[in-house]
Order: sequence, then structure tokens, then C-alpha cells
Amino acid sequence: MRTVIFDLDGTLADTSADLIAAANHCFRAMGAGDVLDPVADAATAFHGGRAMLTLGLTRLEALSDAEVNRWYPHLLGAYGDAIDVHTRLYPGAMEAVAALRDAGVRVGVCTNKPEGLAETLLTRLGVRGAFASMIGADTLPVRKPDPAPYIAAVEQAGGSVAQSCLIGDTSTDRETARAAGVPCVLVTFGPDGHAVADLEPEELLAHYDDLPALVERLLPVIAA
Repeated sequence: MRTVIFDLDGTLADTSADLIAAANHCFRAMGAGDVLDPVADAATAFHGGRAMLTLGLTRLEALSDAEVNRWYPHLLGAYGDAIDVHTRLYPGAMEAVAALRDAGVRVGVCTNKPEGLAETLLTRLGVRGAFASMIGADTLPVRKPDPAPYIAAVEQAGGSVAQSCLIGDTSTDRETARAAGVPCVLVTFGPDGHAVADLEPEELLAHYDDLPALVERLLPVIAA
């Protein structure tokens, strides 16, 4: 069964502003004010909470693993309290998902966001039911770019890894697809723009309107 697995942050939805807000909540609690910028630092937001804390603490000349570990639970708590204030699905994302499902393609999500937060966000956005699988950063003992979460997402959706592809936005997604031996599609509407072409994915996606035809090229129907 053909299957398309989506990353979440920076791929299905622009979550950067809410992520940056959660990080800045921590920096304000430190007495430092808003250290990260929701526009200039959006790309770091898509690499997760620890990346944002690392960047901010570096700017404050207070970086240590202990400080990152100390503030990470606070960041997750602040994010969970205001997870969908600014977050928006990218234009055409759910229309493309619907078109894939209508074509008999299974769809799922594999994200490095903690599973509970990912479930909450997709539910609040009103789209959780569109996806047959959802694997988060803590669903398994390992996370992307280890291929195991991706494989689990495909299998949970009832698909075949050999007839699947990953839609993402970062080097983590590229490395995950390579490790799983599947095609990778990277979106160009995130903060890195067309720079993701340097990662040499099998395909680039400029708008979700183009995804159904792209999937047909990557995963052609195999005659019985």
C-alpha cells in the first residue's frame, strides 16, 4: 500500500511563532527578556525546544547542558499551554492530504515533537482524524533521523515502506529518508526556502497543490 508520511513542524504547519514564544517564556523567567526573534530565528524553532534553548543561552553566554536540561520541561509546559495561538497549517496542506487519501494513498505523521504535544496540536487544528498514524519523538526509544520512527509510522498507517516517501523540511528528514531507503520530498516554503535543495532530496515541493502529482511520480501504482 502506497504511503506518504509527513513531518509536522515546518512541513504541515508553521509552528515557529508558538515555539519561539515558549522559549522566550523561559528566557523571561531567567530575567533576560525575549532573546529569540519569531522571524529571524524561525528555522531554529523547527529543530526543537533544545535547539532554541541552546541558541538563546549561547546569546546569553550561559550555555551548558545542565541549563538546557533544566529549562526544557518549562519550555514544553509553556508550549503546551499555548500550542495553537499563532500556528497555522500551510496553504493547501489538507487539500493535498485529502487528494492522496482519495487516490488510495495512506497518510501519517512522523515528528520529533513529543507525541502528546503533536496529538494535542493536530486535534486542536481539527485534522488529527485525517492521518492514519502519528509517531512522535518519544513514541519509541529513538527519534528521527533514526529510521525506526518513520518505519513505525508507515506500518501503523497500514502501508509498505517499499512504497512510501517522507515529506519534510530539514536535514533531519533528509537523513531519515536516506536511512529508511525511501524518497524524500523537502518543502521550499519554510525558513530555509530553496536552500533545502542543497540536501539533494528526490523532489522539492513549492506548494501543496503540486503534491498529488509529485507522489504519483515517486510512487507509481504497481499493477497486480
